[in-house]
Amino acid sequence: MSPPDARSTAETATANGIDAARKLVAEDLRALDDTIREQLRSDVVLINQVGDYIIGAGGKRLRPLLVLLSAHACGYRGAHHVTTAAIIEFIHTATLLHDDVVDESDRRRGRDTANHRWGNAASVLVGDFLYSRSFQMMVSVDSMRVMQILADTTNTIAEGEVMQLMHTNDPDTDEARYLEVIDCKTARLFQAATQLGAVLAGRPEPEIEAMGAYGQRLGLAFQIADDVLDYSADGKVLGKNLGDDLAEGKSTLPLIHAMQRANDDERALLRRAVEHGDRGRLAEVLEIIRATGGLDYARERAQEEARAAIAALDDVPGSEYRDAMTGLADYAVDRAF
Repeated sequence: MSPPDARSTAETATANGIDAARKLVAEDLRALDDTIREQLRSDVVLINQVGDYIIGAGGKRLRPLLVLLSAHACGYRGAHHVTTAAIIEFIHTATLLHDDVVDESDRRRGRDTANHRWGNAASVLVGDFLYSRSFQMMVSVDSMRVMQILADTTNTIAEGEVMQLMHTNDPDTDEARYLEVIDCKTARLFQAATQLGAVLAGRPEPEIEAMGAYGQRLGLAFQIADDVLDYSADGKVLGKNLGDDLAEGKSTLPLIHAMQRANDDERALLRRAVEHGDRGRLAEVLEIIRATGGLDYARERAQEEARAAIAALDDVPGSEYRDAMTGLADYAVDRAF
C-alpha cells in the first residue's frame, strides 16, 4: 500500500478528477436526477420505497456519467443522452438488487441492502421492475441501434451472473475465467455507456468502436481495482464488509495470483477458505495475498487496463470531455492505492 501521505494525495487527485467530470455535465446530471425520479414513480408503494432507497443511496453514478461525457465528446446536441444515461443507471441498479440477493449481502455503500431491509422477494421483483422500465424508456429514444446495444448488454450481464455462480467456491478459477466473468458482469455495461454517446451523435463506426473499447477497458480496470479494495480497504471506506468476496466464495484476481505463488500449505489454506467461504480465515488469507504480491499484481493489471482505455481515446477528437474521460480512467485505479 502507498504511505499515508501518498494515499491521501492519490485520494484527493481522484476526487478532483471525478468532481471535474461531474462539473462539466452538471446540468445534464440535474436533468438525469429528475428523469430518474419521474421514471421510478409507480402506483405500487413498495416499488417506490425500494426504488427511492436504492437510487438515493448515492454513489458516483459513474456509468450514466460516461454516457453524458461520451455524448458531448462526440458532439451530440439532442436530449436523448439524459434518457439513455437513466436507462444505464436503472440496468445497473437492477443488477445490484439481484446481486445482493444471490450473494446474500447485507451491506452496500455503507448501509443495509434492500434485501436485508425488505427481503429477497421484494428486491428481485423491484429489480425486474427497473429492467422492464428501462426497456420502456429505450422505446422513447427511438433508435434500433440503441435498443440492440442495450438488449445485448443486458443479456451478457445475465450470462456473466450465471458464470460467476458456476465458479462460486471454486478454488481452481484461473485468471482467464475471472476476466471473462468481469468482462460480462461489469465491463460490458461500461462499454455500452460509452458506445451509446457516439451512437446518439451519429459518429462513424470507428469512433463508436473506439468509445466502446475505452468503456470496456475502463470497466475491467474498475472491477479489478474494486476486487483489490475488498482485501485492502477500510470497511467504512469500502461501504461493505472487508472480505465479502471471500465469504461469498469468489476467487478474484488478488487471490488467484496468490494461489499460483503460494507454497503447498498456504495453497491448501486458500483452497479451504474459498471452498467454504470462510471469512474466519481472512487474516491468514490477507497475509498470504500480501506475501505473494497478489495485491500489487492486481493493481498493476488494473493500471494496464486503464492505460489501454486511455489509448483507445486516441481516435476520438480532443475536447475537455475527452480529457475528463481520461481522468476517469485514473479514478478507476487510484481508488486501489
